[in-house]
Amino acid sequence: MGSMMIDGRRVEFTDEPNVLAVIRKAGIDIPTLCYHSELSIYGACRLCTVENEWGKTFASCSEKPKDGMVIYTNTPRLIKYRKQIIELLLASHCRDCTTCIKSGECHLQDLAHRLGVHDVRFENTKEPHPIDDSSPAIVRDPNKCILCGDCVRMCDNVQGVNAIDFAYRGTEAIVSPAFNKPIAQTDCVNCGQCRVVCPTGAISIKTNIDVVWDALADKDTIVIAQIAPAVRVAAGEEFGIPKGENVMGKLVGVLHRLGFDEVYDTAYGADLTVMEESKEFMERFNAGENLPLFTSCCPAWVKFCENRYPELVPHLSTCRSPQQMFGAVVREYYKNPENNAGKKLVSVSIMPCTAKKEEILRPESKTNGRQDIDYVLTTTELISMIKRAGIMFDQVEIESADVPFGIGSGAGVIFGVTGGVTEAVLRKITQGHKRADMEELKSSGVRGDDGIKEIVYDYNGKEIKAAIVSGLANADQLLKKIKSGEVHYDFVEVMACRRGCVMGGGQPLDAGAHTREARMQGLYKADVNTQIKKSDENPMVQSLYEGLLKGKTHELLHRNFTEAEKEKNK
Repeated sequence: MGSMMIDGRRVEFTDEPNVLAVIRKAGIDIPTLCYHSELSIYGACRLCTVENEWGKTFASCSEKPKDGMVIYTNTPRLIKYRKQIIELLLASHCRDCTTCIKSGECHLQDLAHRLGVHDVRFENTKEPHPIDDSSPAIVRDPNKCILCGDCVRMCDNVQGVNAIDFAYRGTEAIVSPAFNKPIAQTDCVNCGQCRVVCPTGAISIKTNIDVVWDALADKDTIVIAQIAPAVRVAAGEEFGIPKGENVMGKLVGVLHRLGFDEVYDTAYGADLTVMEESKEFMERFNAGENLPLFTSCCPAWVKFCENRYPELVPHLSTCRSPQQMFGAVVREYYKNPENNAGKKLVSVSIMPCTAKKEEILRPESKTNGRQDIDYVLTTTELISMIKRAGIMFDQVEIESADVPFGIGSGAGVIFGVTGGVTEAVLRKITQGHKRADMEELKSSGVRGDDGIKEIVYDYNGKEIKAAIVSGLANADQLLKKIKSGEVHYDFVEVMACRRGCVMGGGQPLDAGAHTREARMQGLYKADVNTQIKKSDENPMVQSLYEGLLKGKTHELLHRNFTEAEKEKNK
C-alpha cells in the first residue's frame, strides 16, 4: 500500500497498475485515446499526461505509482497541451463527421467537445488513402485513423492474429496489413475486436442494413429473423435499459414492428448443436480417437485454426454452428408450399458477432450449394434500425418468439458466454436432470471469465478432461501445449472473443468490467428462468428429429465439406 497527493487530495493505492488507474480511482476522468486496461501500455496519445510538483510531465498510463508522489492533473499547462494534441490529431484526420458511421459515438469527437476544440488551425496535408471494404465483416478507412495503435495491439496481444501493424515512418505512418494488401487477403479472422477498440470510424462494421430494409418492403417475400442469445443482454443498453437485462421479449416485439414476419430464437439452433456435438464427442471419446474434439461454433476460431494450425482441422467438430444449423432447418421448413404461401424466403440472423457475416458465405456452410442465411445483422446494426424507425424501445410490449422455432433450453441460451457450450454438452451427457447435478456442473469450473479454464468431469467412472478458452492468443498458447504433448484434453471449447459472444465484435461499445459481468450474469439468469434446462428435453427439438430431420440430419446439421472441396477446385 501507499499514497499519493492528487490535485491536493491524498489518495491511497494498492495494486493499481499505473498512476492513471489511481487517478481514476480518485474520481478524476482523465482523458485517454490509446489506453485500454486489457492491452499493453503504448503511451502514444499523451492525453493522460500529468505534472508533478517540480513541473515534470509524464504519461500517467505508463508510470508506476510510488508512495509520496505529488501530481496535478488539470493545470493550465496541461489543459493547453491536451487541447493542442486533439487539434493536431484532427488536422490530419478526415473530418466528414456528420456522415461518419461513428458520429455521436466517436471518442475523438467527444474529446474535441470536452476540451473545447472548436477550430483547427492546421492544414491537412495527408494524402487520402482508399477505403478497404474487401472484408465481409469490417470496413477500414485509413483516412480516419489517428494512429493510436489500439487495433494493432488488440490484434496482436489479445487475438494473436497480427493481421495489421504500423507501416512507414513519421508523417507517412499508417496502420495497414502487410504490403498494404486488402484485409480479406490476410489472416484476419473477422472477429471485429479491432473495431471494438477503435476510437474513431477508422474500423467499422460492414453493414447489411439497406438490403434488409429492401427485403422487408417486398410484399412477395417472407422475412424471418433469428436472435442469438448474447444479443438479448446487450441491445437494451442503448435504450436506457439496465446493463445485462434480458430484453428478448422486447426484441421480438420490435422486429415484428419493423416488418419481420417470423422471429425465432437461435437458442433453438444451439440445442441442435448440443445434440449433434455431444453425440460426436461421445463417439470419439468412447473410441479414444481424434481427441481432443474442438468446438466449431465460433467461425473466427475455425478460421484461425485453418490458418495457423491446419494439421488440427480434423479435430474440429463437423457440426455447424447454431446459426447455420438453424438457417438450414428454417430454409428446409419453408420449402413446403404450406409454409411459404408462394413467397420467397429471406433469412436474417441477428448476431453479436461480425465473423458470422463471413460464416454464411463459407462453402461448407451451404446446403447443396445454397446459402442458408441471406444476411447477418449485428446487435449494433439492429440498434441503428430501431433508432431509424423511431421505435421507442422501452415502450414496446413484450412478445414471445414464434413457433415452431421459438423455444430454446437454458443450455442453448448460455452458449453466448465462455464455458456455455461445455456446460451445455455436459448437461446433455449427464443422466437425468437432478438439480444437484446441474448445480455441481455450475461449480465445476466451467463458469468465470478466465481466458483459459480446465475441468475434469466424472462420466460413469471415466474422467473427461476439458479446456475452455476465450481469446485467440489464449487459444494459440493452449494449442502449442497440446501439440507438444505437454497437456491432453478430450474436449476443448474455443471462442475468439474474450468472455465469449457477449463481448463479440458486433456488440455495443464502451463495455467496461461492469458491463461485461452484467452481460454474462444476464445469460445465466435467463437460464435460471427457463424451465427446460437440457437440450435433449426440448420438445420442439425432439419433434424436429422425428419429422423434418428424418434422413437429413447430416445434410442439414453438419458442415458440407464436399461443397468446400468443389469451391477449392473451381
